[in-house]
Order: sequence, then C-alpha cells, then structure tokens
Amino acid sequence: MELQITGQNIEILPTIRDYLEKKFGKLDRHFTNINSVKIELGEQKAKLPEQRYRVQVTVDANGTLLRAEMRAENLMVAIDKLVPLVDRQVERYKGKLKKKSKTGPSIRTATKAEMAATTPKLVRTKRFTIKPMSVDDAIDQMELLSHDFFLFHNSATKELNLIYRRKDGNYSIIESELA
Repeated sequence: MELQITGQNIEILPTIRDYLEKKFGKLDRHFTNINSVKIELGEQKAKLPEQRYRVQVTVDANGTLLRAEMRAENLMVAIDKLVPLVDRQVERYKGKLKKKSKTGPSIRTATKAEMAATTPKLVRTKRFTIKPMSVDDAIDQMELLSHDFFLFHNSATKELNLIYRRKDGNYSIIESELA
C-alpha cells in the first residue's frame, strides 16, 4: 500500500508524517486490496476556528475510490476524527464485496419480494440531448433546474463534464479521463 501525503499552505513535519503513517498504515489490515492512500492536509483562513485545518483522505481500493474529509481547529484533532470514518468506509466496502460474492438465498427459499427488497436495482434511465455550453451557462442551467449537479458538454474543452454545488455553496467540475 502506497501512502502519499501532500500539504496545502502547511508544512508537513516529520512528526506529522510519522503520525499519519502510524494511523493510516493500518488500513490494509482490514482489506488487503488497497493500492494507495492519498492524504491532503491544508490550513485555510476560516471565520470559524474549528474550520481552520482540513484533512482529506482518498483510498484507492482496486479502482474504487473511498473519500473522507474532516475539518478541525487542530491538525491532530482532525486526523484523529477522520481515522474512524475511513475505517468504517473500508469495512463497509469490504462487507459489500463479501455480500456480492456470496450466492445469496436460493430461489426456492426466497420469495420474489424478499429478493427485490435485498438487491438495489436500476429503476430509471433518463436521456436528454446535450448541447455544447460554457461553464457559466451550465451553472445557470443547473440553477434554473434547481439541481445540485448538471451534466454538460464543455464548449471550451470539447469534453463531457459534470458540474456540482459544493457544501460551501461554491461549484466544482468533474472532468472525465480515460484510465
């Protein structure tokens, strides 16, 4: 398992690096299919002191990404609060994989209603035409529709993008990239 630690507006001291390696180095004890763990530390100017430090962790488990973020008034407090969240996500993902690998109840013993209740399924496919537009036009369209996200063809990059509203009220764009 590869551990990548980066900082934004913050110097990563050896003590912090050792602490992170100690805390997140144990993740593969739960699940051996973890390829990498990216940890981003940041210090930001914030109105609230409990929002000053940000720690974001992205776990790559064979192409499936698990992400968690925590903000706190102290970097170590943020790390300590984040570790159990990431542990729970890894355990939940591991449980889902085990559940998929099991054969499940036989058709003879389970009714159709029971089987439908235990397995989520795709219930709707929506199609719409996409016309090229700028990012500003996409934001306007998203707001007009009262959605939290909007899929559009970016006229500047000629690519399919997804724009979404963040928890802080700002916007972010997801750009696709082939693996």
